[in-house]
Amino acid sequence: MAENKTRPTNVSVSDFIASIDNDTRRGDAKALQKLFAKVSGFKAKLWGPSIVGYGAYHYTYESGRSGSSPALGFSPRKGNLVIYVFDFPGKASLLDQLGKHKGGLQQCLYINKLDDVDLAVLEKILAAGLAEARKQWPVTASWTNS
Repeated sequence: MAENKTRPTNVSVSDFIASIDNDTRRGDAKALQKLFAKVSGFKAKLWGPSIVGYGAYHYTYESGRSGSSPALGFSPRKGNLVIYVFDFPGKASLLDQLGKHKGGLQQCLYINKLDDVDLAVLEKILAAGLAEARKQWPVTASWTNS
């Protein structure tokens, strides 16, 4: 069985964010870091080379494949900010109120910059997505390299 490619690392999240070239993207990443910590109550951990994750859920599918993923996360990519948040009932309605974005009805929400969205709505989306993650899987502050 193939190993998961995205796993927690020991790279400093602060150093990762400080290394972002684009001033706007770096500022947005710092703001998201605070928002995600507030919503989740978890400490940030860098997963793979570019995903800032909060908490972890450990899954095992019927196929036997298992692993860990961040319960919430974001990646400050060059093209946009990618927000990783579980789908939940009522998400489409909140997305309608969010502002300029793409996707979001599954787990990936794409935002060009935080000035394009309503942060109070984004906070509601994150909180509801985390609640849904907790319904589906045990969410913890710890992670494994499985």
